[in-house]
Amino acid sequence: MKRDPIDIFDEWADLDKDFGMEKNHKSSVKGMLEYVLDKKTPYSFIDAGCGNGWVVRSVERNFLCKEAMGVDGSKKMVDKAKKLDPSGSYVCADLMSWLPHKKVDIVHSMEVFYYLENPKKVIQQIFDLWLKKNGRLILGIDFYFENKISHGWPDSCGISKMKLFSEKKWVSFFNTAGFHSIKAWRIGKLKDWSGTLVICGIK
Repeated sequence: MKRDPIDIFDEWADLDKDFGMEKNHKSSVKGMLEYVLDKKTPYSFIDAGCGNGWVVRSVERNFLCKEAMGVDGSKKMVDKAKKLDPSGSYVCADLMSWLPHKKVDIVHSMEVFYYLENPKKVIQQIFDLWLKKNGRLILGIDFYFENKISHGWPDSCGISKMKLFSEKKWVSFFNTAGFHSIKAWRIGKLKDWSGTLVICGIK
């Protein structure tokens, strides 16, 4: 029987699988952050679906980072983030309804949005209510139509609510929301692996 993603991630936090997720996603996230951080402009940052907070911890070490916070639906992941980074800012909340206390320059998310009930709606909310003007949203996704090897994940992982969209569809969500200068590319492509699909747009 398939289970809700939050229940699975709570379980993975107990089993320390979050450290494996960090290891597996580190290369893709490194490429995403290198693209979105220009090394000269101060920024505020939200990691949407932060897990144990490893991206937030990495970003807040940058002297240009004015503020970084993480939000995740898994209480156990957020509890672990707070334990690993007691001075950090982490919130347990539903990404479908949560709103930041103030708008930020960059919203980042790795391997999260296809678990959401309505990814298109959240992307619109980020455009409208999370980002400052000229702010950027950058998403990394491994579960997408062109990455055929990923299609069996809902069954192999026992996870419900996984939305399988094409690259074109994900880009259309950014277009509909109002983003401009949208770019989509792949990181880490291998023989049977289409790579992490990355999409970035500017408000």
